[in-house]
Amino acid sequence: MNKLAIILGVLFLVISCKTSPEKPEKTEETIKQDEKMAWWREARFGMFIHWGLYAEPAGEWKGKQIPGISEWIMLRAKIPVAEYEALAKNFNPKQYDAEAWVKLAKMAGMKYIVITSKHHDGFAMFHSKASKYNIYDATPFKRDPIKELAEACKKEGIRLGFYYSQAQDWHEPGGTYAGINNGVSHWDPDLKRDSLMNYINDKALPQVKEILENYGGLDILWWDTPIGMTEEAAQLLQNEADKYPAMLTNNRLYRPWPGDFSTPEQHVPPTGLDYDWEVCMTMNTSWGYKWYDNNWKSTANLIQMLVDIASKGGNLLLNVGPTAEGLIPDSSVVRLKQMGIWMQQNSESIYGTSASPFFKLPWGRCTQKEVDGHTLLYLHVFNWPKDQVLRVPGLKGVIKDIYLLSRPQQKFAWKFEEGDALIHAPSVTFDPINTVIVVKVKGKPEITSNMPSLKDGSILLTADFADIHNPGYGNHAVLKNYGKKSVVRNWVDSRTRLEWMFNVTEPGIYKIEGLIKASKDVNINIQLDDKTVHAEIQSQGEKFQEYSLGEIEITESGNKLIKVSPVRENWNEIELIYLELVKK
Repeated sequence: MNKLAIILGVLFLVISCKTSPEKPEKTEETIKQDEKMAWWREARFGMFIHWGLYAEPAGEWKGKQIPGISEWIMLRAKIPVAEYEALAKNFNPKQYDAEAWVKLAKMAGMKYIVITSKHHDGFAMFHSKASKYNIYDATPFKRDPIKELAEACKKEGIRLGFYYSQAQDWHEPGGTYAGINNGVSHWDPDLKRDSLMNYINDKALPQVKEILENYGGLDILWWDTPIGMTEEAAQLLQNEADKYPAMLTNNRLYRPWPGDFSTPEQHVPPTGLDYDWEVCMTMNTSWGYKWYDNNWKSTANLIQMLVDIASKGGNLLLNVGPTAEGLIPDSSVVRLKQMGIWMQQNSESIYGTSASPFFKLPWGRCTQKEVDGHTLLYLHVFNWPKDQVLRVPGLKGVIKDIYLLSRPQQKFAWKFEEGDALIHAPSVTFDPINTVIVVKVKGKPEITSNMPSLKDGSILLTADFADIHNPGYGNHAVLKNYGKKSVVRNWVDSRTRLEWMFNVTEPGIYKIEGLIKASKDVNINIQLDDKTVHAEIQSQGEKFQEYSLGEIEITESGNKLIKVSPVRENWNEIELIYLELVKK
């Protein structure tokens, strides 16, 4: 694929909130790619919709709650094809209102929608001539909800994308499924297996042609889970997508192929990525509707997540899972409306912005854009300092104005002190979720990095300067508070690791110390350059204890990365306030 040669658009940050590297020289190919991606980069925020036959059982099968995400219930519960097919007889979402869905997305500040046209269960949510196993022919509904959604999106000026599961299809003899690469048999012995290419030619390829040709032109084709996918099969599908050069595709058609953007799932890359990327995220735990899944993220969490992603140069595709009746759950609606209220006042700080020029901002995040010879720095303050003075580290330049984005007539006083800009706001009523302050700077500001470095004989690596690398699924470690009170909590998953960037001005041997609370004994690995230190942390009960974790030699000066990873065979939850490297 020629896409392998594309250097995508503007380079995003390697480290969250750090000074951007110089951009490479534009080529004709990268200019075209930038033009193609322009609307998507401007949008920053979209709605994902997981809706299908799996909304009928809603996470429960024969009276038993099935663990995992609800759209995988056919596989998780090992439901035979004929039994699952029977669900279609009762699937009749009479309360479906495409226009209401689109207006809700628009109210929330979303600029595009991506909906599942066919998920892994093989059931098409559009009127397909390639397979009768679709919502029009197999259910009493007798409508094409995808067509209605496309019309509503066009009416409201919302971009539209279709998700299509190209490889996994548990309904078809040639479709793939989880475990097939390891020789696992399909759970339904009555399903006589066939070749992948027969499935591709007989169903997947014709259906992809249908969704590309029949719905007024797609903006995004969103592939998923290339389990068992071959290059030959992928190329057939790619050939169809290539007929629509303005349409974006993601990186999930065939694993070696990058597509137009990458798709981190259920986690935010702590350092951003160096190409276009979009986080797909649920509001609770499941993608499809699951009646007993009440593990909802708060509105504050969702708004701050959107800002965090934008500050690293990415997009957020936030999911809803409608019911079998065709309704978006109230818990989702409430959150989206609340996000919309915040966006009505602050969307300028999201749309069309680029990643932060700062290394770290412990009190929040930053987005930016260039306007009429000025740079607008949008300071997103999650935690306002108690002394009412916001310290912006390393900011240099001619400041023309500082004001509250939601009320521009509210101005702020400022001064420079010890290389930082200090913003005073003793009389402002702050947004409890995220207060956005605009700093208007002439031209491009200079930023001196506040990366941790040697001071008074040690390098202090506080929790709020750590990059938390969580897995996509599972328990996520979280940062609480900032500054000296910051702490990494809920470090339960042994796949989670912490990383710190810091600067070494004096090579030598450094002692590694940490302020940690461990209710049980654990082991960690500390890696720096090509050296690894193995450390045992012996429990001191429910209190923080300063631990001596070993020594490490740093032979060269410059920027360094230190990683702290659990030893999976001996891991229990810990909390961490800081690491400290003390020069001997």
